[in-house]
Amino acid sequence: MTKEMPPQGGCPHSFNRRGLLMGLGVAGLGAAMTGTAHAQVPAQQGDHAVTNAPSATVASGPVSPYGTHQAGIVTPRPAHGLFAAFSVLARDPAELENLMRRLGERIATLTHGGPVPQLDANLPPFDSGLLGPVIAPDALTITLSFGASLFDNRDWLAPHRPKQLQRMTSFPNDALVADQCHGDLGVQICANTSDAVIHALRDLIKNIPDQMVLKWKVEGSVPVLPAAADGTVESARNFLGFRDGSANPDAGDDALMGRILWVNAPAEPLWARHGSYQAVRIIRNFVERWDRTNLGEQERIIGRLKMSGAPLDQPEAGEFVPPDYGSDPEGKATPMDAHIRLANDRKAGSEARLMLRRPFNYSLGVTKSGQLDQGLLFIAYQADLEQGFIAVQNLLNGEPLEEYIKPVGGGYFFALPGYGQGDYPASQLIASL
Repeated sequence: MTKEMPPQGGCPHSFNRRGLLMGLGVAGLGAAMTGTAHAQVPAQQGDHAVTNAPSATVASGPVSPYGTHQAGIVTPRPAHGLFAAFSVLARDPAELENLMRRLGERIATLTHGGPVPQLDANLPPFDSGLLGPVIAPDALTITLSFGASLFDNRDWLAPHRPKQLQRMTSFPNDALVADQCHGDLGVQICANTSDAVIHALRDLIKNIPDQMVLKWKVEGSVPVLPAAADGTVESARNFLGFRDGSANPDAGDDALMGRILWVNAPAEPLWARHGSYQAVRIIRNFVERWDRTNLGEQERIIGRLKMSGAPLDQPEAGEFVPPDYGSDPEGKATPMDAHIRLANDRKAGSEARLMLRRPFNYSLGVTKSGQLDQGLLFIAYQADLEQGFIAVQNLLNGEPLEEYIKPVGGGYFFALPGYGQGDYPASQLIASL
């Protein structure tokens, strides 16, 4: 790490293996849900920024799970998303291969959609029924990633661990909860509707209970907004009321993504090429305190105008116009400790810290103290975890925004490389064992 933080408050392992649940596997939907044919949407559809607000006219057909990279990373972000962490029960390479093949089958079936087979009423139903008799594809993507603990706990897997994959340790403002941290397997599920997201999660839990056990999950959403008259779409707003992701790199720029997103370093295992490091953070927002803070202070803390998203040094500009820190060296327009300035000072070398964000807003109810439990499910991808998220977070330590936010969970994961039709997730790793 660029500067490894002490592990105080870090998340210890809390999963207690209470049995392997052997014999409880349920037959999957399999080829029976082939259904009606749909036009395939390319997995790497990068026609706008990932953090743009979803459009009301977003495509609802299938997103192909196949390709050089997994779907759900540079794929345009739909309105709903979920991240779930699982404990994996595979004891040897054969069991891990079996798990990944089964996951690949479920992903293919769920993302394609189709009619649900009807079984004898004396048997458990083939499907949860949440989406009715026909499963709509709904632009569903399921993105798989491995956590450090998957490699730590298996001698036969440890030599193949991605070089920078590590356990997430506490930063100074963190209050990490053990039950909301880490995991052997990360599953990011995105779709146009919340029902499609939950349906997919329940399908995985039902059909593969003997090899993976749910550890924690957070689901969220982003607002659906119409495009402007000129076709532009603004970034979605977070629960602090600001546009989130105005400076996100262009996911449609393949050359840029090749530099900042996809792992290709010589030091990395060969199987990991075309994967990406994934940083997940559950960041609670103290919205009551924030809502009582004056507007000018909010804008100085963030570094942008709240309504338009314009940088403070160019208030008449749009949100996508970059701030000009060179003309504001003393921070008179944009304070030196503003969030956007600390995260990206736009000086030489700052390009190495770029990452692709894919966040969702979450709302989990009310805390014991009577406050809203709301915040950001932060998900970011990068080719270099240490130069990306970890370096940026170290720059943000002590920022004024910390008075209003508190990271409580998450973890670091490695998003697997893509795979072709007829293959399965992590097949490159399995072949190297």
